[in-house]
Amino acid sequence: MAIDAKQLDDSLAERNRIEHCGQPDAAAACAVKIRYLYQVLRANPPQQVFAQTLLAFEVASADPNVVGLNFVQPEDATLAMSEYNRQMHMLDYLHSVYPRVHISLHAGELAPGLAPPDGLRFHIREAVELGHAERIGHGVDVMLETNPRALLREMAERHVMVEINLTSNDGILGIVPPHHPLPEYRAAHVPVALSTDDEGVSRIDLTHEYVRAAMEYGLGYLDLKAMARTSLEHSFLPGESLWQKPDDFSRVKSACEGQAPGSAAPTAKCQALLGSSERAAQQWELERRFAVFEASLP
Repeated sequence: MAIDAKQLDDSLAERNRIEHCGQPDAAAACAVKIRYLYQVLRANPPQQVFAQTLLAFEVASADPNVVGLNFVQPEDATLAMSEYNRQMHMLDYLHSVYPRVHISLHAGELAPGLAPPDGLRFHIREAVELGHAERIGHGVDVMLETNPRALLREMAERHVMVEINLTSNDGILGIVPPHHPLPEYRAAHVPVALSTDDEGVSRIDLTHEYVRAAMEYGLGYLDLKAMARTSLEHSFLPGESLWQKPDDFSRVKSACEGQAPGSAAPTAKCQALLGSSERAAQQWELERRFAVFEASLP
């Protein structure tokens, strides 16, 4: 574990050196906060997957820069498919030992033709119910799961967020409107946020995904604004949320009521909340940026 933690520390130190962070000539990129999800390679034999998953829980418990873990590699790979249920049971057990470690899982990154019909019927549900996933990456085959409407209701009730990867789902799975389940997730009030997936592979940025969501799914500014808020609400940053209720962005916590979210001079009570919660502080900063942007509109 110490070796893994040192590798992460060395990477951050190298980034700070390249960008001159903490120096008078610091690059603007230094203002970008970096946190890690420990990636477990799901297409390996079960012994390796369990060992790597255990290490992920250990590192995430000890290193504040590692906010959780994720299972990656193609979900339709032979071992990823045949061992899926066993892997979810691994997570079920390790979650009982390390209940504070956040879990985000690529699940449902499948389409007909990539996997047999039986393989499309349970991955998302098991990720939520056995794997204790707080976030789902992709979730493309949700409507092919057994009893999908009940699953959507369960995800909405549990506030399981879905990372929507429009370009990746097009390029890898060939899924485009009207076959992408983004409208179904939104109609069921499942929290969703846009993601680039591997932007270095797709050669895109997050702005590209916002444009695509607007152009292909008719999402308006308020829809995209809610998605941006959702991304921070489910970011795994430590501390309580700025908002009173999960995924309800209409009212802030009582400590910050009576003032515009993101204002330059929060009250002492509100400042105490922001100082004690990295998540709330970043949410307040997002509101400030919204206000600046909206004030610039004609």
